Amino acid sequence: MSVSDRVTASEGGAMFWDRLWRLSGIGFIIFFMAATMVYGAQPELGSTGDVLTAFYSVGRRPVLIAAILSGMAVLNLLWFAAAIRTTLASAGVDGWGAAVTAASAVLGGMFLLQISIGAALAYSIAGRGEYALTTGLNDIAWAVTVLSSFPRAMLVMAGTFGLWRAGLISRTLFLLGIVAVVAVLLGGITWRATGAWTPDGVYTRFVAPAVGCVWIVAVSWVLLAQRRVTAAAW
Repeated sequence: MSVSDRVTASEGGAMFWDRLWRLSGIGFIIFFMAATMVYGAQPELGSTGDVLTAFYSVGRRPVLIAAILSGMAVLNLLWFAAAIRTTLASAGVDGWGAAVTAASAVLGGMFLLQISIGAALAYSIAGRGEYALTTGLNDIAWAVTVLSSFPRAMLVMAGTFGLWRAGLISRTLFLLGIVAVVAVLLGGITWRATGAWTPDGVYTRFVAPAVGCVWIVAVSWVLLAQRRVTAAAW
């Protein structure tokens, strides 16, 4: 193979990986939605032992399959953040890129904690009849969901401000990104006892995740439009 052939192959490989990782945001959404559909509706806070046993022990297989899909979602989320970081670094605003990396690392860790709780309950804990422990861990999983709103908001904020400072998004998209930051951040105050603003309420289950997914789709579109700029970074 000649030098020119090796250079061409190298550039082709860089473009392949570049496009793959910039699509990882879409990959995250696909795995996240698949895991959500397989997992089903997580039992509410304070559910009885019989309800929790039926969900986690009797129906353990879907929970464990969802844990695998969720793990793949986390991997795609981290690569998505890496693609944003690379794009921002090439544009000279790596400070925001570093914030994206930090937020995604914390968020990924919280997601893995939540996944681990559900998998442990399904694998063995719920089937032992230890209702107090099962109820406590199920409630902790909801608390982790609420508290994950803060690193989620940081990820959206860092990505939005970084892309705007880099001149890669319009003012309109920037303002929509700010709205998304506020909407995601509001998920961290869902501590009411009843209604839509409970940790297991409508806002936590549907609204905040939907806003995050829309933001990821929008940013993925921006990244794909800029993929040739930073192909060499891969």
